[in-house]
Amino acid sequence: MEEVYFTEKTFDKIDFEASPPGKGDYENCRFTNYNFANSDLSGIRFVDCRFKGCNLSLAKLNLTTLRDISFVGCKMLGLHFEHCNEFGLSFSFENCTLKHSSFYKTKLRKTNFINSILHEADFTDCDLTGSVFDKCDLLRAVFEKSVLEKTDFRTSYNFSIDSENNRIKKAKFSMSGAAGLLDKYDIEIGI
Repeated sequence: MEEVYFTEKTFDKIDFEASPPGKGDYENCRFTNYNFANSDLSGIRFVDCRFKGCNLSLAKLNLTTLRDISFVGCKMLGLHFEHCNEFGLSFSFENCTLKHSSFYKTKLRKTNFINSILHEADFTDCDLTGSVFDKCDLLRAVFEKSVLEKTDFRTSYNFSIDSENNRIKKAKFSMSGAAGLLDKYDIEIGI
């Protein structure tokens, strides 16, 4: 199959099963309400692209390039970002649902997660230095051996972070969120 190259193209309300994207390069493209669920995006290169209102749940990301990508209002259940091409891996999330997604051993410095649901997301061995979790629900998200230095959790909630098992120097937490740093001690905090 011949590789494709698209630049500054908009893909709107397309179902992947009916019209799969070709393998190749997509630069500065916009995907709106596109259904990528259960699709194989392996080896495709996305650069400076925006995904809005898309469903990418359970898509395969083997060596997929995601460079300077913004995801807005997307459903992204069970994605394995650790399988992506790590060179230039960079993205932001706003109003997204990333339940059961994995960022295992990825380098995500200065990544923005805004108003997103990250239930049971895996950040094990992840470098999140300088990242921002703004109004995110981190219920049962896993932070283990993660680099969280200068990461901002001040407006996020439902997180549990072991300060002895993660690097959290200069990370930012609200007073109410600080309780998430003490979960392992099984203590009650009240006023």
